[in-house]
Amino acid sequence: MNEKINLTRITEPDEARLLHIEDSLAVLDELNAAPDGLYGDLGSGGGFPGVPLGIMSGRQTVLVDSVKKKMTAVGEMLNAIGLSGQISTCDKRIEELTCEKPNTFAVLTARALSSLDSLVELASPLLQDHGQLICLKAQVDEDEIQRAQDIEELTGMKLIKKRDFYLSDQETFRTVIVFEKDHEPSIALPRRVGKAQKQPLKHK
Repeated sequence: MNEKINLTRITEPDEARLLHIEDSLAVLDELNAAPDGLYGDLGSGGGFPGVPLGIMSGRQTVLVDSVKKKMTAVGEMLNAIGLSGQISTCDKRIEELTCEKPNTFAVLTARALSSLDSLVELASPLLQDHGQLICLKAQVDEDEIQRAQDIEELTGMKLIKKRDFYLSDQETFRTVIVFEKDHEPSIALPRRVGKAQKQPLKHK
């Protein structure tokens, strides 16, 4: 199935355990510390980190990815292993999902999906008050973090945690960055599909 749909480029078992399972579960503590409620994984692709985190946290989970064939395949696998009652899939763009389910999620994850400023904009209208966005990054510089902080007032989001770590191979470096929705955005969100990435918000 992976050869036809390209769910993941990682096919070696040891590499998959490290870069899919371990990498996903590295933020389980952050997920468990977030408010109780619905969990969404943005840009879930082949189901990572959402499936491992959903299983280990026990939360109701929604995997969100606009590539329909990936979500269909992941949904079939979840059904086959008896997890479709807990973990569901959504093949809509994030902005489209927001229009249907605003202020619904207690916590969101995003792994290597987009820049931090785009992610806080996209996550804010999906999150409940005090809901959290957990961003998993392989590389992030201070300029990217600052751009996200520059639009905190606009998006209603606030940086509350940054943690650097290595995976068990002691070579693979990761950063987890957590934002919390601490007030309502001062602008109307979501903007049109794609604007968060193509025309990032600027601090006024």
